[in-house]
Amino acid sequence: MSPRRSTPWPAGAPAWLDVTTPDIPAAQRFYAGLLGWTFTEGYEEFGGYCLAEVDGVAAAGMAPAMEGMAPAWTLYFAADDARATAAAVTAAGGALLSDVMDIGGSGTMFVGADPAGAAFGIWQAEDMAGAGVYNEPGGLSWEDLRSTDPDASKAFYAEVLGWHYQPLEMAGPDYATFHHPDDEAPLGGLGGMMGMDSLPSHWIVYFGVADVDAAVSYVEANAGFVLSPGFDTPFGRMAAVTDPFGASFWITTPNPDQPLPDRTT
Repeated sequence: MSPRRSTPWPAGAPAWLDVTTPDIPAAQRFYAGLLGWTFTEGYEEFGGYCLAEVDGVAAAGMAPAMEGMAPAWTLYFAADDARATAAAVTAAGGALLSDVMDIGGSGTMFVGADPAGAAFGIWQAEDMAGAGVYNEPGGLSWEDLRSTDPDASKAFYAEVLGWHYQPLEMAGPDYATFHHPDDEAPLGGLGGMMGMDSLPSHWIVYFGVADVDAAVSYVEANAGFVLSPGFDTPFGRMAAVTDPFGASFWITTPNPDQPLPDRTT
């Protein structure tokens, strides 16, 4: 049985993600074909924001991009108190990129940036727990930070979200997995730019697909762009792509002998 979650994610865990796009119908067609998503009707009170679902379970969100906003994926981490977390962000040297907002009983959120400039979101769940689909095709399967200052980023997230780290040398000398306090199950990774030195610091989201190479062919045939063709790693086969509007993400088929991180706790 595929994993599902209906309760709020524990503080510090990746909890939600959404993409901004200038063309909601076209983006829906692209992601439906690539990840098998269906979509709810847009919520007028939230500017047309809609949910992407797998088998009727929320996987991600989609929002119309405001004028001048570059299409992009944003990853949100769970918090028990979004306002207290916002204060912790600025105290630790980060910045707030939005106000703390109550989302109509669904939860409370804001978008911030770490000291190296990587944007991220915070989600305090109420009626909306967050992503219910994970570690399967169409769901979030991994996330990592590419930082221009990984030491400063590690210190920041340790202070704000309580993470501790374990080095993962096969991924690079400054790469580490991040974990809840007193828990050895990895939630994601954090490291240097890994050859992306022309880009600013940024979080990367990874989606599961059944076949990376077939998914890459789909992206190429449907106005997306392939940043890195499929390649094999000890953790599975993966590729980096963009949607037709330039929002970048990775797709991966995990190695069956290398279990994905347990997101149930």
